[in-house]
Amino acid sequence: MHLPHPTLAAMLFLVFTATYLAIRGLFARRVRRAKAVSRADLGDRLLILLMGVGQVVLPCLVVTQPLLAFAARPQPDACTAVGAVVMLAGLRLFWRSHADLGEGWSVTLELNADHRLVTEGVYREVRHPMYASFLVLGLGQALLVANWIAGLSGLAATALLMAVRLPREEAMMIDQFGDQYREYRRRVGAVLPRRRRVGRA
Repeated sequence: MHLPHPTLAAMLFLVFTATYLAIRGLFARRVRRAKAVSRADLGDRLLILLMGVGQVVLPCLVVTQPLLAFAARPQPDACTAVGAVVMLAGLRLFWRSHADLGEGWSVTLELNADHRLVTEGVYREVRHPMYASFLVLGLGQALLVANWIAGLSGLAATALLMAVRLPREEAMMIDQFGDQYREYRRRVGAVLPRRRRVGRA
């Protein structure tokens, strides 16, 4: 079977994906495993699995194997250049989201016994910067992976994750932090910065 010659866009996507996995692995080793509050049910774990398929498995297979050729699209140089910049921005936000959250980060819906509400760093601008990073990375994937299905699979998985998981995560945070989180939610946007009124800090 003849394998496709890897394009610059495909090679960049593989490098960015390896970096994404390295960041996730680095911070996964730093967090404590025991959690006091957990809403990590089967549905939540299936969403995580779907994200892995949409963000990593499917696009990596398509850029390295002759799969889903019927959904291939042209890859203009402009898409490659813009996609690389977007992926770098997404990775930076992904890194900062982990670093600013520290040991409070968890793959699933879980909280530590001494969990504190983080409102510094990127969390000063958005409540869920990691979801925002998934959106940015998904856009970069769409630009770098020259396939309509595999290119958009990251954004599709992220949209489903946000639709199903964000309301549950918000409810968990309100249960844990009450009015402190309600005030934070009033001031700060979910995944996009909320425009501040002129004259207010």
